[in-house]
Amino acid sequence: MNKGLLIALAVIGVVLLIGASFAGWGIGVYNKIVSYDEAVHAGWSQVQNQYQRRYDLVPNLVESVKGYAKQEKDVLIGVTEARASVGQMKVTPEVLRDPHAFAQFQQAQDGLGSALSRLMVVVEKYPELKSNENFLELQAQLEGTENRIAVARMGFNEKVEVYNVMIRHFPGSFVAGFGGFREAQYFQSVQGAEKAPQVKF
Repeated sequence: MNKGLLIALAVIGVVLLIGASFAGWGIGVYNKIVSYDEAVHAGWSQVQNQYQRRYDLVPNLVESVKGYAKQEKDVLIGVTEARASVGQMKVTPEVLRDPHAFAQFQQAQDGLGSALSRLMVVVEKYPELKSNENFLELQAQLEGTENRIAVARMGFNEKVEVYNVMIRHFPGSFVAGFGGFREAQYFQSVQGAEKAPQVKF
């Protein structure tokens, strides 16, 4: 066999071997990004489940309070309007990559949480309502749901951090650019959350 042909075949073999190694590496990084992206979506689903649970509790809570605290009409209307605002939002997976849409989603959810907090403060003025078994059960469910929301948001933010780090570090950033992966958004604390709330009776 010709010596030049052997050298050419060896060079082609080395190039193919390097190409296959590079392709295998790229596929491995891509698959890792996909698994982190799926973890973010799973965390997002948990957050949405807990928000849905709260959303479903609100009408029963408002009806419970309405019978005892009719004069607190403004507070009840505020809760109802905040719930309607949350219900009107169309939440798609794209919200995770759109800072403006994500901020709107969080603002609507925070508005409902704030309205519910005001309702709970108003309830303190009505001892007969606070002793009502129906209301107490709804209140306990709401408190449990708020805790679940906090845990789900924390878990979601942890998944977002892992994903965002992966797509920003090299070589993940290189593969993420070709794969169209974009940075996911974090939940932020409510503005003013660093201050203790003032409750006056």
